[in-house]
Amino acid sequence: MLNLKAKYPERIVCLTEETTETLYLLGEQDRIVGISGFTVRPPQARKEKPRVSAFTSAKIEKIIDLQPDLVIGFSDLQADIARDLIKRGVNVLLLNHRSVSEILSMILQLAALTGATDKGQQLVQQYICDLHACAARAQQRSRRPRIYFEEWDEPMISAIRWVSELIEIAGGDDCFPELAQQAGGADRIIADPQRVIDANPDIIIGSWCGKKFRPEKVAARNDWQSITAVKNNDLHEIKSPLILQPGPAALTEGIEIIEKIITQSVSQWD
Repeated sequence: MLNLKAKYPERIVCLTEETTETLYLLGEQDRIVGISGFTVRPPQARKEKPRVSAFTSAKIEKIIDLQPDLVIGFSDLQADIARDLIKRGVNVLLLNHRSVSEILSMILQLAALTGATDKGQQLVQQYICDLHACAARAQQRSRRPRIYFEEWDEPMISAIRWVSELIEIAGGDDCFPELAQQAGGADRIIADPQRVIDANPDIIIGSWCGKKFRPEKVAARNDWQSITAVKNNDLHEIKSPLILQPGPAALTEGIEIIEKIITQSVSQWD
């Protein structure tokens, strides 16, 4: 008689940090056998799991040696890695979560994939509750500041969609919401710095994708001294692991920092 048995993936490689963090939060970390070299959350993952990839490249042979039954990656940016693994017979799942709602859906998908559906639903409901509470607090403020979020400096790249949405939830208005709808960084380039001057943000937030944000360099840009944020020295940094990975960190610590920046700035204006 055939011995048929269905099971959840037992050996998972995560090519990006947010899926690793999510699986840890779900209590399913024992399934992870490999992680991205850029992973810093949770800190124990870096100590416990072998690093097998960068962002757009991976150690294919090392991944194969780990005998994964599932590799999870992110979007077309990791399509080449996925192609190489698929050719070697590996199951690959590429997720494409670029909005707050899609991040929440990603968490539910990972929970379903690992048999942790109840825990995933609880986690998502808690995040939704916290985001609603943040939005409610924003409604009590006297004004909504205009915010320019800079993801990279040369060339200047503005906020990706989930960051723009978190700014809105926290009580600010993204200066370039139309650019946030563009998935690729190349489509969010601000070629003419005059656009930021014309937008005249009250607050500037930088998160230079792993590189230290230099507010003094931003303030020294030609003619930027006329911008309200520069006049008031309202330039702030959020570390990229907290805001530029589309996962739990952005929905918790990331938005908390945005809210704190907005709250402090508005209180100084009142």
